[in-house]
Amino acid sequence: MGDGFQALEIILFALIAAFLVLRLRSVLGRRTGHQRRPSDNVSDSRREAQSNDNVVELPDRNTDMSDDPPEFENIDPDDPIAAGLNEVKNADSSFDPSTFTEGAKAAFEIVVQAFADGDKNALRGLLNDEVLENFSVAIDERENNGETLETTVIGIKKAEIIEARIDGRTAFVTVKVISEQVNVTRDKDDAVVDGDENLVADVTDIWTFARNTRARDPNWTLVETRSPN
Repeated sequence: MGDGFQALEIILFALIAAFLVLRLRSVLGRRTGHQRRPSDNVSDSRREAQSNDNVVELPDRNTDMSDDPPEFENIDPDDPIAAGLNEVKNADSSFDPSTFTEGAKAAFEIVVQAFADGDKNALRGLLNDEVLENFSVAIDERENNGETLETTVIGIKKAEIIEARIDGRTAFVTVKVISEQVNVTRDKDDAVVDGDENLVADVTDIWTFARNTRARDPNWTLVETRSPN
């Protein structure tokens, strides 16, 4: 009786173990949009994968074409933004403007804060070589002058895609961001030399992001920053 019960118990544990193995394989065998993939930058000189916690990952929707957002239906040929977004969509079926815009807003706050802090390592995973060099020069100049920049992003009032296009394998999407910020620059004696700590100002930035649509990595890289004319 005891031996029979023990044998039954062993068989039961074996069945449970087999079930858990199958469940693990079914979960680990699928890739979700929230898993981090190796970084793939647009610049040819930075094709090696990078690992950086500040990289903003835009999730892959992995949905059918029937779930496409309205902006990809009945494209107006006279609307360059819609036409550009459609080009990007055709090159990358996972592209979603709303998801992209949310990712761009998150990247904006990270980059602005990292620049103010002089954190080049945080910037490296988000910027291409040219933009990183420009930011680094400004950071070095500020440090050489003994100055510090204090930036607080109060909030983002508006973020909208104003341009989208495909050039070869690379998708370029430009976003206009209007944010509320407090910016103060202090000298080595902690005296304010620029800005006002009591003033919340509207700041408008135009940033262009890019990614290789053939790459498995969903990360976008900041390749250009400018202000409105």
